[in-house]
Parts: sequence; C-alpha cells; structure tokens
Amino acid sequence: MLNMDFSQRVVIETARAEWQPSPAAGIERKLLEREEAERGRATSIVRYAPRSRFATHQHPLGEEIFVLEGVFSDDTGDYPAGTYLRNPPGSAHAPFSEQGCTLFVKLHQFSRADREVVRINTNTAPWLPGQGGLQVMPLHSFETEHVALVKWPAGEVFKPHRHYAGEEILVLSGEFIDEHGRYPQGTWLRSPHASKHTPRVEEETIIYVKTGHLPVPELAY
Repeated sequence: MLNMDFSQRVVIETARAEWQPSPAAGIERKLLEREEAERGRATSIVRYAPRSRFATHQHPLGEEIFVLEGVFSDDTGDYPAGTYLRNPPGSAHAPFSEQGCTLFVKLHQFSRADREVVRINTNTAPWLPGQGGLQVMPLHSFETEHVALVKWPAGEVFKPHRHYAGEEILVLSGEFIDEHGRYPQGTWLRSPHASKHTPRVEEETIIYVKTGHLPVPELAY
C-alpha cells in the first residue's frame, strides 16, 4: 500500500521521483498512490517508450487519463498532449504509443454508476470565467466529484476555503503556492476532507483539480 491513508496530506514532486518498471516492456511508472500490486486503486505518472504497448485489459472501476506529453493511442483513436479521457467501469482497451508519451493515470476510482465516456482536447476546449481572475475548463462531474483545469493569472490570490471530500491537484505549468509550501510544475498534491488553505500564484499557472472524491469520515462536522 502507498499513500492510502486519505486523512493525510500528500505532496510529491514527480520530477524528482524515480521511474519504476511496469509489467509491459518499455512502459515505466512513478507511483503516487497504490492499493495493491497491479490491482485496485492507483494514481501514477506513466511513460510509454516509442512503439510500446499494453495487452488488452479491463478497468473494473474505470480509468482516467490526462496526456501530458506525446501521443497516446488505443482502439478508439490517437490522443495528443492535453487530452483528457475517462473510460467507464467495465471498459477494456489495448493502449499503445507509436512516438512515446507521458500520462497522468488514475485507476479503479469511479462509482459503478458513472458510465460517461469522456474525450476532451483541452487545447481547443473553451475556458470559462471563474472566481476572481481565474479561468475554468470543466472536464467531468458526477455526484460530489468535480474535475477541471484551472488557469491562474500571474499574481492571483484565492480566498481561504475548505475542501469537502478532499482535493487533488496536479500542477501542469507554472508554480502553485499556499501557506504550506510552493509546488512547481509536475507536483501532485492530495488534501483530505475538510482541509483548508489560501492558494495563490506569482506566475501564470495551470492546474488539474479534482474535488469531492475522497472519503468523508463519520462525524467530521
């Protein structure tokens, strides 16, 4: 088990983490959270060497992917950097990459009722106005879970706030900052239910954000 205590805050600078081999030749991973070896809940940075591939496999509780670099492919198409994908529970595919790619991948974390297939090219999808100077690109919502990209203009300071059912961030560009630290590009943060912070940035910064998806302890309020 790795980082499976959801009451704890976790911060990992993925650029400093070591690559580890996967069961498939040419595919390596940086593990961020993992329930069991090769099964159950997992969050990882995954790198495909050119012309590497996984055999056909199923996702009993879904798969979520954000393509960070290169072009990721499977039976349904080719997906360049900036693509957001969701494969619902029970889906199957045989992923590969001809030129190589790097992915942010979350496995086995869907509600069984969340059946939506999502394919969004965030390079061309519109940004919507958010609070203050923020811009938001919604990617998916189901029950209390919400996933989006958020673009912060240089110098933006957000109001103090708490996270019901937690918050998860991957810094895609720039540097994210709060009272707990500074988080450069590639940093993954997971904050537990009812955690609080006052985030800000000094330079334009884009983050992937997921909220409302972590366990809520009984009698938390």
